[in-house]
This record gives sequence, C-alpha cells and structure tokens, in this order.
Amino acid sequence: MIHSMTGFASLKGHHAAWSWVWDIRAVNARGLDVRVKLPDWIEGLEAAVRKAVAGAVTRGNVSVGLRLTREAEALSTALDPAALERALAMLAEITHAAEARGFALTAPSAVDIAQMRGVSDAAPEGEDVAGLRAALLAGLPGLLAAFNEMRAHEGTALQAVLEAQLGEVEALVADAQAAVAERQDAQGAALRTALARVMDNVDGADPDRVAQELALIAVKTDVREELDRLAAHVGQARSLLAGEAARGRKLDFLMQEFNREANTLCSKAQFQELTRIGLDLKALIDQMREQVQNVE
Repeated sequence: MIHSMTGFASLKGHHAAWSWVWDIRAVNARGLDVRVKLPDWIEGLEAAVRKAVAGAVTRGNVSVGLRLTREAEALSTALDPAALERALAMLAEITHAAEARGFALTAPSAVDIAQMRGVSDAAPEGEDVAGLRAALLAGLPGLLAAFNEMRAHEGTALQAVLEAQLGEVEALVADAQAAVAERQDAQGAALRTALARVMDNVDGADPDRVAQELALIAVKTDVREELDRLAAHVGQARSLLAGEAARGRKLDFLMQEFNREANTLCSKAQFQELTRIGLDLKALIDQMREQVQNVE
C-alpha cells in the first residue's frame, strides 16, 4: 500500500484547566519539511513533536499546530498583560484600516481576545508545565495514526489510478509493436522506390555503399529497444507499487525514464500511426507523473 503525501487530521484533548486541539496537515514536497506552530513556553514540546513526526512520515511538507486555551474561570490567572496590550493594539489598527476603506467589522468578544495567540496561553506561576506537556504528547500517537490512515486511504485511490494508467501504457506499447510491423512493409516499399529512382539517374552507384546507407537508415529507425524498455519500466513500476517502503522518489525517477523512451520513440517513428502512439504515450506518462508527485 502506498501513502499519499497530502493529508489532514485533528485531535482534541484536555488536562486540568487546559484544553487543546492538535492539527496536522501535509502537501507534497521533495523531502521532509516539518513546520510547527506551538506555545514556546512548554519546554521540550517542539523537539518531541518533530521527532514523532519524523518517525511517522518520510516525505512531505508537514505543518503541525496546537491551539491551547484555558477554562474561563482560570483565564485571569493566565493572561499575559504585554501580549494582551499588543493584541488590543493590533485589533484597533485593523478596525481603523477597515473603517477607512468602508468596511464595518464585528467587535470581538472577551473570549475571542483571550484566545488570541499569546494572550492567555502563557504559563502562570506555579503551573504544572511538565504534566501539561506529558498530556499533550500522549495524544500525539493518535493524531499521527489518524493522519496516516487518511494518507493511506488517499494512497489506495492513487494506487488504483496509477495501476490503470500502467495498463494503458502496456496496451499502447503493444499497439506500437504492431505498428512497427506495418511500418516495416511501408518503409521497405518506400526505400525500394527511392532506390530505383536513384539508380535510374546515377551511373556507377556503389552497391556496397547503397547497402550501408540502407542499413544505417534501418538502425536509426529501429524502436524495438525503446519498446522493450517501456515494457520493462511497466513491470518495475508495478513492483514498486506493490512494495512496502516509501517509493515516491523511485517512481518519480522511473517516470523520467518512461518519458525518455517515449520521446525517442517519437523521434524515430517516421510512420504516422507510430507517431500517434508515441504522442499518446507522452500524454499518458505526463498524467502519471502528476499522480506520482503525491506519492510518499
């Protein structure tokens, strides 16, 4: 089963007077980039979160956030006066700017202001930060499990799409092999006609040189190696999809190889039907590359 790099999960919890909501989301990326938005006064929380995420995810741009609030009766002991002043000044500036542009904003409530970042999540004196940190981290495995479950669900759908596309590539390769046989007859007739025209108008043509030129043309237009490699790439891609480890990077590299063979096929085609198949392959491979970009 493959995992998508995109996903989302959230988890609520509470401890003593505190309540919180964890959330984690991710989009695709070349490597693993973890970004966190956490209260900075809970010592050791960020390091523990980063370690846990790195143990559960191998690729993706992952953002982890924590919205932490206290119960209403405990807010007065948790307010940070300096942070409150900054929040009120910011709200006043926003309101003034909106009014200058003709917008009327709804005034925030006291609870809204208390829940702004830094206003009521600073640790009051005597707060059991260690207990809060332990409670927060206890919920992290459940959050990551839900996150990976969603990514696995999306990965299952992604795998079905890729497998169907590989089947289409396989069918196009078979069509190309049939077109090569048709091209051989048409190419032979065209070469014989051209050769007869040359021989009728040129005295003393060297038969050996003519044979060499014909052999060179045949080599330059031979696409059997490209078709064999495309078939081998299909088998390799299926093997990767059936594997267990993260395989997004390998699939991405393999898509480049698919594209290279399709480009060479088009350049060597010299036959309308074979060119059409090559272009269909290029379009299909491009669609596959877009899907592979989301594979972990």
